[in-house]
Amino acid sequence: MTKKERFEQVIKYFKETRPVAETELEYTNPYELIVAVILSAQCTDKRVNLITPGLIEKYPTVYKMAQTSQEEIFDLIKSCSYPNNKAKHLLGMAKMLVKDFGGEVPADINELQKLPGVGRKTANVIASVVFNMPALAVDTHVFRVSARLGLTTNAKTPLQTEEQLIKFIPEDLRPIAHHWLILHGRYVCQARSPKCEACGLTEICAHFNKLTKKVVN
Repeated sequence: MTKKERFEQVIKYFKETRPVAETELEYTNPYELIVAVILSAQCTDKRVNLITPGLIEKYPTVYKMAQTSQEEIFDLIKSCSYPNNKAKHLLGMAKMLVKDFGGEVPADINELQKLPGVGRKTANVIASVVFNMPALAVDTHVFRVSARLGLTTNAKTPLQTEEQLIKFIPEDLRPIAHHWLILHGRYVCQARSPKCEACGLTEICAHFNKLTKKVVN
């Protein structure tokens, strides 16, 4: 099986089984999403969705958040992972948006990465989810699932994974492909105990066929 054929079968499978795939983070505008994505680093979406309502109620706009203190933000997000760093990033992000971007979340991935707490993954999430740009974010789920399925080969970093994926995933499918792989990794191809019996991709999965001693070219 060629790499192109593998991608075609994976895309066909997800189109049929997950025609709708979206972020599980709750938000109503770009500001709320960037807050949620910053909070989601090494933290579950479920936990983030419990935290953001109170945070947004206190700081409904980026201007409000930019005027508060790191300590006050910390008090509202302390139940998430790494609250000190995230409070610092949220305050810095809000201040930079106000100072350098007129309070608006930019669509450009390079501009987004200038914001505190916003790496390439976060920038790609914002660009694809909010602005429907052909960006593909690579988190731990995407990194793991792509390697197991054989969509990537010897990728050592998220960027290498991204570069290999976008060679074969059409631009118009990249935003949803990100969610396909995340949701598959979250609910089926889990890190410690993958539910191979519930997966419809085992016939072409490099990892599964290696475990079962099948040869998939």
